[in-house]
Amino acid sequence: MADTASTAVVATPEAPVSRRNEKVGLVVSTKMQKTIVVEIEMRKAHPKYKRVMKSNKKFYAHDELNSARVGDVVRIREARPLSKLKRWSLEEIVRRSSLSQLDEKKTVAEAK
Repeated sequence: MADTASTAVVATPEAPVSRRNEKVGLVVSTKMQKTIVVEIEMRKAHPKYKRVMKSNKKFYAHDELNSARVGDVVRIREARPLSKLKRWSLEEIVRRSSLSQLDEKKTVAEAK
């Protein structure tokens, strides 16, 4: 009996796992204030022909700091409805676009 009690695993409380959906996609537009448009490419096998088909879907996401730029790869997370179309919020910028880095250099050079 003592052996079974000593081998019992005690569950330790960890950070709560979020059940909110996350997606990774490409920023297509940043023309609105505090809003970005993220395009997600989904690949799915055709039910009958088994050929892999691509389909794109756009999501409107809330970007509080206007930090994302066109061409960036970002992670968005499901959120409560923020407007008519916005149901996602920007979680993190996974990879910056090389185009946005060129634009920064131009603006710095023009300012001097």
